[in-house]
Amino acid sequence: MNPDFRQQPPEPLASVPFDISRPYETTLSNGLRVVIFENERLPLVSYRLAFFAGDIDESDDGRGLMSAMALLLTEGTENYSSQQLAEKIERLGASLSAHSSFDFTTISASSLSFYTSAIFEMLSEIILKPTFPESEIDLYKRNLIENLKFQRSQPPFLASEQAARLIYGKHPYAHVSLKPADVERIDREKLQRTHRQVLIPNNAVMLIVGDVRRDEVIEELEQHLDGWQPGTAPVRSFPEVPKRDGRSITVVDRPGSTQSNIVIANSGLDRSSPDYFPALVMNQVLGAGASSRVFMNLREEKGYTYGAYTRMDARSLAGDVEATAEVRNDVTGESIAEFFKEFDRIRAEKVEAEELADAKNFLTGVFPIRAETQEGLTTLLLSRELYGLPEDYLQSYRDNVSAVTADQVQDAAQKYIRPDEMAIVVVGDAASVIPQIDRFAPAIEIFDTEGKPIER
Repeated sequence: MNPDFRQQPPEPLASVPFDISRPYETTLSNGLRVVIFENERLPLVSYRLAFFAGDIDESDDGRGLMSAMALLLTEGTENYSSQQLAEKIERLGASLSAHSSFDFTTISASSLSFYTSAIFEMLSEIILKPTFPESEIDLYKRNLIENLKFQRSQPPFLASEQAARLIYGKHPYAHVSLKPADVERIDREKLQRTHRQVLIPNNAVMLIVGDVRRDEVIEELEQHLDGWQPGTAPVRSFPEVPKRDGRSITVVDRPGSTQSNIVIANSGLDRSSPDYFPALVMNQVLGAGASSRVFMNLREEKGYTYGAYTRMDARSLAGDVEATAEVRNDVTGESIAEFFKEFDRIRAEKVEAEELADAKNFLTGVFPIRAETQEGLTTLLLSRELYGLPEDYLQSYRDNVSAVTADQVQDAAQKYIRPDEMAIVVVGDAASVIPQIDRFAPAIEIFDTEGKPIER
């Protein structure tokens, strides 16, 4: 045996193919598309009913209705009170919930396969017979008002709010939170109208993953969803994400704060972009993890922060790229300078082979872990359906990551990391941080924590 074997790490094992069964797809008589992945490995079933309508489809005077409608679906139906529905789900050892996001509204459930009929019954209740009780609406609104107050005390939220405004302009992606007046406008009649407009079968997909028999499932779905009529899907026509023509600085003043929360952002790419995989690898190199460039620079070398990261948020219609860190007040300016140093570096220099391999190995290595559980696999499959990704997207994911070259990483950096038009947002003590950062842009705007402008 070679005595030096402990000095070298073992060679990696051969990659195991990521294979999943071909789904069965059909469309019910009411227009609902159903996708079924039969998997008998465990006696479990995961369900996702997703609608192609989300928060961005709200009107200006109806903000908050999508999320309120989704969350209140399980708080009372014609046959069950909120408590009765919760108790029935608990007795089955199942789960049932609903939520909205920017682009979609999703009802999620999971149970033992033995209880599939019971899950369909409850899905039918919340889809066809929600009552939106006044008492539950009142409780929801009071809790939401308190949560909005709490948000205003959190620097990361304040930074994200300003960054979204600066990047998305009049596009509805700019609306990251509600105002108390929005909450007060929510009422039962508007929730019922939103429910009728959004929860329509011909603008949805149902994903069922687990121990089921397709013929039995389709027959039961048709029975339980009898009477669910198709409707008119919302037409999306939004302003373009604005093209920024220069760098800007926005400060949210928190007098006396000993820490600064930094967000540096520009617009990015949507989820269906052909640049997705090169940009994904580029972001991994730049700031997606604890071995990335900005983390090693600002934390390990400089000691400015506990963590510095970059994030690539790709949504249905647009996206953004953000760099974030929470730093000591007295190093706010130097921290921003180091961020821009890394931005310039990844644009100007090709990533070295070892660093590129490390980034790709991480992405390809963590991907199967995300699909190990049935719920994890269901989440990946749902993303494929919602974003209209290729049928072999999951099977080819690792090959697509591995194929990214150093030239493609540099091209992605030059395309999506644009230092000259970035929005710099700092939440902290304005009097302390402004002298440190005014060199990065020709003008500075200042806001208080309520989002109101302050004269400098």
